[in-house]
Amino acid sequence: MANPVLGADKLSFHWTAEKPILQECSLAVPQGEFWMLLGGNGSGKSTLLRLLAGLLAPVQGQVYQRQPLGFVFQNPDHQLVMPTVGADVAFGLVSENLSYPQIRARVAEALGAVNLLDLERRPIYALSGGQKQRVAIAGAIARHCEVLLLDEPTALLDGDSQLDLVRQVRKLVKERGITALWVTHRLEELDYCDGAFLLERGQVVAQGAPAPLKARLMQTV
Repeated sequence: MANPVLGADKLSFHWTAEKPILQECSLAVPQGEFWMLLGGNGSGKSTLLRLLAGLLAPVQGQVYQRQPLGFVFQNPDHQLVMPTVGADVAFGLVSENLSYPQIRARVAEALGAVNLLDLERRPIYALSGGQKQRVAIAGAIARHCEVLLLDEPTALLDGDSQLDLVRQVRKLVKERGITALWVTHRLEELDYCDGAFLLERGQVVAQGAPAPLKARLMQTV
C-alpha cells in the first residue's frame, strides 16, 4: 500500500480473546473519494472506524491514516463542547498557534463550506441535529483535515436532514479533495458515495461500486 491515505492491513481487535471483533481485516480508501462502510449490528463497523481514527489500538495489524484527521460521532452532543457555533469550530485550532485573524478566517471559511456562516453566534443548544453534525464537520474543515471519518452521522436525524448531510459531505469531498469514510446501515445513502465496503464477522467480505453492492444487500432484506 504505497503512500496510503486511509486503510488497515490485517487488523485484529478484541476486548476478550474469546470474542474477537475484527479478524485480519483489511481495506484501503482511495484518496479524494467518498466511501461507505456497511454491516449488520455487531459486525465491527464502529470499532473499525475508531481503530482507523486512532481512538483504539489494534491487537494485531497496521492502521494507515494521513493527518490531520477528523472524526464525527453518531451523536454530535458527544463532541461539541463550546457554547456557540463559532467558538466550537475555533476550539480545535487552539493547538495550532494561529493569530486571532487567522483563526477568524479559518472559522468563517469552514462554516461557509457547510452553509452555517450565518449561525456563527448561535448557541449550540439552539441547533437542530443536522446543524450540529455540520458544526462537527466544520471543525474538521477548519483544521484542514485530509481525512474525515463519520460514524453513522444520520442515525439521529429525520429524513430530510439525512439527505442534506450526505449530500453536504459528498460535495466537500468533490470540491476539497477530502477522503471520507462513512459508516451507515441505510442503503439509500449508497447512492451518494464512490464505493463501499461490506463488513461481516469482523472482515471485509465485499467492496467496490455502490450500485451492485446495494442490489446484493437488497436481495437479503
